[in-house]
Amino acid sequence: MRNLRIVFMGTPDFAVTTLKTLVENNYNIVGVITAPDKPAGRGRKLNESAVKQYAKSQDLNILQPTNLKSEDFIENLKALRANLQIVVAFRMLPKVVWQMPEYGTFNLHASLLPNYRGAAPINWAIINGETKTGVSTFFIDEKIDTGDMILQEEISIEPTENAGSLHDKLMFLGSNLVLKTVAAIEKGPVKTQKQKENVDIKTAYKLNRDNCKINWNDNMDNIYNKIRGLSPYPAAWSELLNGDQTLDVKIYAVKKVTEDHKLNTGDVKVSKKELKVAVKNGFIIIDTIKLPGKRLMDTTSLLNGYTFNSDVKML
Repeated sequence: MRNLRIVFMGTPDFAVTTLKTLVENNYNIVGVITAPDKPAGRGRKLNESAVKQYAKSQDLNILQPTNLKSEDFIENLKALRANLQIVVAFRMLPKVVWQMPEYGTFNLHASLLPNYRGAAPINWAIINGETKTGVSTFFIDEKIDTGDMILQEEISIEPTENAGSLHDKLMFLGSNLVLKTVAAIEKGPVKTQKQKENVDIKTAYKLNRDNCKINWNDNMDNIYNKIRGLSPYPAAWSELLNGDQTLDVKIYAVKKVTEDHKLNTGDVKVSKKELKVAVKNGFIIIDTIKLPGKRLMDTTSLLNGYTFNSDVKML
């Protein structure tokens, strides 16, 4: 058995679950690398990453480099004498960092690689209407999410699942996969598999304002999948034309209904309890929405205090 000295790299909650699992299974974590503290809120108070908060609670050695290539950081990293590095939801590493440990540096990625390499694999799997996804571990190389695969585990995506619930499932599935990967590396050299390259590989592009906007001319299933794939974060959005006001609204939860109608795409039907947007072959019924400057609310609450014009429309 190899005597592992592990450096763990990660920042958000998704990574905490894996670090916690390693600690609880008595692995020797000699260092934790996480993002620098960031000012947040009105008081610009410094916010610590979720990983840092957990690492502090366990008295782990923490490094927070702003530059992963800086000589100081490289020297501090070498001084930890790690022989394995584990990366979960962190940033791209320079070669000098990922090549350092004797047993390599492996990454946990929240997709069934080679599909959905990139920044937002959980969101894009739902947006694209996938019925299954999973988690993969692989050794890091020069490119993004292309290294030799170690292990992979699959999970089904429920028809009404959103990105938030899938994130949590994959977080726990991933922490167990990392544990299995570490146990395998502990025993000796692991068998890996090259990722198959083909033209049909789907990419998990970085989410931005443009690709989070709802296209009401798209088909009903695509609109439905986009909204749940972006909920609760960063949220799908649309322009709402109400009288002479154009508002940017965020939409978090919807239902879809197949129904013949003669309305134009984007026309909104308002009743006492319901907000329905006309799309091809049916309606998208909005359950949860957020107007600018207002809190997120269910449609019934919104309709109690907000007046819609008769010609209200989603653009």
